[in-house]
Amino acid sequence: MSASRHESKDIAQLKQADQARRSASPDEGNQGSVPGSLKERVTPMKPGSRGSTGAPQKAVSPGHQEVEKHVPQPAHGASIQRRHVAIAFTFLVWVVAPILVAGFYLFAIAHDQYASRVGFSVRTEEVGSAIELLGGLTELSGSSSSDTDILYEYIRSQQMVRAVSENVDLREIYAIEGDPFFSLGEDARIEALWDYWQRMVKVFYDRGSGLIEVRVLAFDPQDAQTVAEAIYDRSSEMINELSTIARADAMRYAEEELARSEARLRDARQATTAFRNQTGIIDPEADIQGQMGVVNALQQQLAGALVERGSILESNPSDPRLADIERRIRSIRSQIEAERSQVREEDGEGTRAYSQLIEEFEVLRADQEFAEKSYLSARAARDSALAEAQRQSRYLASYVQPTLAETAEFPQRYTLLGMVAGFLFITWAIGVMVYYSLRDRR
Repeated sequence: MSASRHESKDIAQLKQADQARRSASPDEGNQGSVPGSLKERVTPMKPGSRGSTGAPQKAVSPGHQEVEKHVPQPAHGASIQRRHVAIAFTFLVWVVAPILVAGFYLFAIAHDQYASRVGFSVRTEEVGSAIELLGGLTELSGSSSSDTDILYEYIRSQQMVRAVSENVDLREIYAIEGDPFFSLGEDARIEALWDYWQRMVKVFYDRGSGLIEVRVLAFDPQDAQTVAEAIYDRSSEMINELSTIARADAMRYAEEELARSEARLRDARQATTAFRNQTGIIDPEADIQGQMGVVNALQQQLAGALVERGSILESNPSDPRLADIERRIRSIRSQIEAERSQVREEDGEGTRAYSQLIEEFEVLRADQEFAEKSYLSARAARDSALAEAQRQSRYLASYVQPTLAETAEFPQRYTLLGMVAGFLFITWAIGVMVYYSLRDRR
């Protein structure tokens, strides 16, 4: 019953659609179009066929049959091409096989490596001596940052490798049979040994704190500790050498300055001695003070003679003593003039005046005083340098002694294997993408 109602409903919809088609296109006949919704819902019925409910369906007249919608056939599954096989083969050859080889080498052939670590820093003595504190002289030693930079480069240098090789047989330690990649190999020249040193000895330097940490790898823990101790000992010797050179430079400068000051003082004293021998005057200032004393005494005598002559003239102008007093007054005046002329100007024999002698003597005395002060300053600087040389201003302070490993930390097999696998896969993927990019452009 339900099936009959569905059939009647579908037939009614077909009739309505046919009438609408005929009214729109009278000369199209029975080939009109059916609304899209009915095309999708209604399909031609064959006599005896059953609907969705399983009941027999009635046949529909040909004029009312719906034109079936064309549906494309589904695509067939992609077949394996030769290029796919080639790509898979390259993956096996380029990625899988090297990873297997690397894994076999790392886990079956590579020897264990033990790490020994040592940490130190360069310290600078900053306590001044008593002479420096009294004289206000500056410190002879500078900052240790430049010394630490020098030590960092020295540990990584070929000179350090050569110095350590003199005490430790590096070729015997690192020449291991059966490990061609991680061992030293047969080439034991200094260049090859230095290149291998960069792999086995790592230096970590914190420029902010000035701390240096050295990590030494070896195939035996005792060998690693031995090499680390040799590096620390040679580094300490190198810092001591720098300190010795700095002290020697400071002493050499102080000694040279003291020698120049002594020569300057000696020349000044010799010039003063030559002046005294030439003039016959030990101290022109004292001599001129003596002459001024003579002049003052003559002036006093002249004043007394003038007073005496005045008193005689008042009492007896014809007194015969007046002639003697006048002669004495003239003699005193001439003597005073002669004394003063020695100070003012040269005499006829070319003897220099006292004013010139005093000027030359003051210049010589100023030079001598400056030379004496320079000599005292240079002497104090030399004593300060000597005090600085008697104590060690730079030294190597160790905060981590060379350690003795109990567990092998290297080589980091899983890390190395992962890096190899990642590199091989990335290169293979890039190669495949390049191939398909070129293929699509054809």
